[in-house]
Amino acid sequence: MRQGAAIGAAGTAPQRAEAALASLKASPADPDRLRRILEQALVFAGASFAGVYVPGDDPALLRLAESAGLPRTLYGLPDGYPTSGTSPVAAAHRTGRPHWLTPTPPPPDPTETNPAPAPAGATPPADPARDTPPPAPAGAAPPPDLTGPTPPPGLALAVLPLGSTGGGCLLVVGERPGGFGADDRACLELIARAIPVPAPAVAADTGELAADAFSLAMDTGRMEAGAELLRLFGIAPDSFDGRVETLLARTVPEDLPALMSVVEADHMTIGERELEFRILQPAGPPRWLRLRGRLLPRGEDCPARLVGTVVDASTLRSDRTDVARVQRLAASLATAGTVKDVGRAVVAALRKPLQADRIALAELENDRLVVTVLDPPEPEAWPEVWRSEWRTEWPDAPVRAMPTLASALRAGRARIWPAGSALEPALGEVGPGGLAVLPLPAGSRMAGACLIGWDRPHHFPPDERALLTACAALTGQALLRAHAFDAEHELVGMLQRTLLPRRLPRLPGGTAVARYLPTTAGLEVGGDWYDVIPLADHHVALVIGDVQGHNAGAATLMGQMRTALRAYAVEGHPPDVVVAHANRLLLDMETGLFATCGYVDVDMEQGTAWCVRAGHPHPVLRHPDGTAEIVRCEGGPPLGVLDRAEYPMTPLRLLPGTVIALTTDGLVESPGLDLDTGMDRLARELAAADPGHLGLVADALLTGAQRDDDVALLLMRYDGMAVRPLRESWTVWRVPEAVRHARRFTRRTLRAWQLPRDAVDAALLVVSELVTNALVHTGGQVRLDLNLANHRLRLAVTDCSPRSPVKPAGIGWEATGGRGILLVEAVSAAWGTVPVSGGKQVWAELVTGG
Repeated sequence: MRQGAAIGAAGTAPQRAEAALASLKASPADPDRLRRILEQALVFAGASFAGVYVPGDDPALLRLAESAGLPRTLYGLPDGYPTSGTSPVAAAHRTGRPHWLTPTPPPPDPTETNPAPAPAGATPPADPARDTPPPAPAGAAPPPDLTGPTPPPGLALAVLPLGSTGGGCLLVVGERPGGFGADDRACLELIARAIPVPAPAVAADTGELAADAFSLAMDTGRMEAGAELLRLFGIAPDSFDGRVETLLARTVPEDLPALMSVVEADHMTIGERELEFRILQPAGPPRWLRLRGRLLPRGEDCPARLVGTVVDASTLRSDRTDVARVQRLAASLATAGTVKDVGRAVVAALRKPLQADRIALAELENDRLVVTVLDPPEPEAWPEVWRSEWRTEWPDAPVRAMPTLASALRAGRARIWPAGSALEPALGEVGPGGLAVLPLPAGSRMAGACLIGWDRPHHFPPDERALLTACAALTGQALLRAHAFDAEHELVGMLQRTLLPRRLPRLPGGTAVARYLPTTAGLEVGGDWYDVIPLADHHVALVIGDVQGHNAGAATLMGQMRTALRAYAVEGHPPDVVVAHANRLLLDMETGLFATCGYVDVDMEQGTAWCVRAGHPHPVLRHPDGTAEIVRCEGGPPLGVLDRAEYPMTPLRLLPGTVIALTTDGLVESPGLDLDTGMDRLARELAAADPGHLGLVADALLTGAQRDDDVALLLMRYDGMAVRPLRESWTVWRVPEAVRHARRFTRRTLRAWQLPRDAVDAALLVVSELVTNALVHTGGQVRLDLNLANHRLRLAVTDCSPRSPVKPAGIGWEATGGRGILLVEAVSAAWGTVPVSGGKQVWAELVTGG
């Protein structure tokens, strides 16, 4: 099936080719415009190769300027043809007439014993007449000869002159047994006319530079310029120093990057380029100039040169056909990160210059049109049906509700209706004075549509139509990229929010806040994390870490490490054991990644803490007197590096009002900032902050972050507990009187704490049941802990069995056991069980009074 047949059924191939070429003509600054024009021969004429041959430094030789499709060597095509030769390329160049060569019939089957005789009067096939046949490798079949009067079997050849006689040729090869058909030839003629032919920089008869021409040596930057060109720049011919920098210095700074992309060899490819730019003048606004040039390849005795012309474009430009406006739109769309950014760029580029009254940009999602940008945004400025039948100010309508729009989307071409056109109300009210509907193509699909409407009668000149077509092509691609960006950004954000804590817990005697900033260098999810873990006996674990890499694997590992550290901490292990267990887990996972981690266990009752570092930046303490200190904690290697790593603990002393700051290296280290300098700056900023508003402190510390890496920040202010709990513990020995001894210890302790009698009786019942269960169903040591704080009594029994007690679903009247947990649940305000260092702790809380 031909490639062109996949374009669609709307319109003939020449019509579709004409529309595609019109879009390319409207973007003369596109550095790949010539190649894109040649690609249309592959699409609409089913060609396999298309190339442009133009005169080079030597006027007697045609050089290949640009090509598209299969490699030319596959067909034995040289990179140059003598203009005086007998090839079809040279003949078309000299005569200005196209050559259409149909393939020869296939050779007779050598196995036939009686081949059919040749028709009477038939001319025997001529020998190939190559100008410069390339030698074939020894033992290899020579490539097909496409330069003789008749192409080889199965290959068709078309050679079309460019412009007037002597302007070069378009050479097209197609694997077409029947040759190029009528539609194919019409498409190729359109393509040949669309190929820009540069004005010669040097007059052929005199060898002198034309008045508006230039010649730039790409290796040295030395430039020859005509007198008229220098006059446009305001330079006298006798004072020009021959340096291209002299002319660039007079360019408007905003236009200099685009101009440099043309005059720098690293950014230029063989072929023609066109660009509009502005130059500064002594008085008045900048002057617009138009550059057309062609890069000539390096020869044996001369370097690569850029030749062309520069003319005054001030009188040729208009607000609607402004090539620079299309360039600025392309630049804006290139940096548009979201669909809303794309909409704002389109509105800025079209509404004011076209004097339009309204613009709507909509995405196409399945069979529905979802409007993402409306300008003006007021609902009253848009059709009533948009508000009554669909949504209020953001329509979400099925495409079938607007048949005219659906037809334009199917055709894939811009449609324009002048004032008074009969349209459905949903479209007619958008532009009663004129309506333009621009389908936004993006590859093989339609990304959406742009509606532009006028209230007063509006005329659509050809240059305005070209601008709309060019903007539609640019917007479609940008909309597709932005939609993918939005979807990926939302996915990344959702994944990050899922892996990090949704909220931090309320702490007894302290306040904690955290912040996370993803990197702006890309959309990949990072591996930074933080956590605040409440532990038994009013301990709190502050955890922060950073997994190597920025991808889904790092994010997944981050979630696993956060979960593992929380599990090890809740089990009651000391900080060094928690981090060592996490190191062992990461090594066993064999991910090849490593992670850094900072872990601080804070005793909220005593105001003490233990810090463990695994290759992570040091914590920073802000003391109550306003001084800040980088705590030089001894540390171990990152997690997942060494099998038998040690992680020493460093003690910390906290006074009420002390702030602990833990951060990842994204905040304190960047390509322009070393770690020590960044830590010193963090300490200074923390010292200058007001710890009374911890959230504002966190926001201030993140101000000016480089965002080259993810940033996680965890702050905790230690305030001290207003009322310290009362604690007592009892080791239960496995003797016959063990339960009675535990009850006696409980009674004496609670009476000393002056609890009411009913609370003491309830506590004794709970202690009896929990201690009995531990002694009967487990082995090893059993410990009883009593804790009283804020009129809540906590009774906890710890044993060496990981199995938790199970509440029976039902108990018959004849059962002799199983009621213990039911009794504990009945008299307690809450009860539960937690794992502790290979065993468990069963606890119950009683309310002792108001």
